Amino acid sequence: MEHYEKSGLGPKGLLEFMQRDATLVVMSSIPVETAHKHAKEAAQKHIHYLDAPVSGGEQGAIDGKLAIMVGGDVMTFRAVEPVLTLLGKPVRTGPAGSGELAKLANQMIVANTIATVAEAILMAERGGADPGQMLAALEGGFADSTILRVHGQRMIQKNFLPGGPAKWQLKDTQTAMALAEAMGLELPVSSLVNTLYEELVNHGDGELDHSVLINHLRRRNA
Repeated sequence: MEHYEKSGLGPKGLLEFMQRDATLVVMSSIPVETAHKHAKEAAQKHIHYLDAPVSGGEQGAIDGKLAIMVGGDVMTFRAVEPVLTLLGKPVRTGPAGSGELAKLANQMIVANTIATVAEAILMAERGGADPGQMLAALEGGFADSTILRVHGQRMIQKNFLPGGPAKWQLKDTQTAMALAEAMGLELPVSSLVNTLYEELVNHGDGELDHSVLINHLRRRNA
């Protein structure tokens, strides 16, 4: 975020060097209010602005199958859509800032689902079921998901090499909580998961994959 601020704003920022009617596509994950601010500054310089954060990880980028959540003007989106399609599936989610809002929703769902999968695996272990076979049994059912299959397997194998570090997950949940407060929203489930990730990172596990949350739950149930 700090590097983005330095490159995008200020007397030597990107906007100062862009030509009138050029288009700035920001694919970083930044706060919604920051996207609003930058879109306004771009408009003042007659520069088109899209916020277009992505989800799908390294493999999604390699395969050109990223989910791309785009906020901004319809005509600007249509002009840039062919380029974004090379990277994955771009979907316009509304005006400037809504791409970041969709990405934040994505991260909330990821964090909350990881927590639920971790609890389900703990219950299976405690009850005497084979967690790996449980995951296999759930494939194709309503509970099936990429998180269940990928992160569930990491939890079972205790493989917490960082794909998405827990400290980054915490940054996202904290951003979500701050935005919810500003909106006057009460999000009890997300609030609890945010607290769990705060405890996890404070314990020293912030550099490990966010699926390491199961270890924190194991400690609470020791």
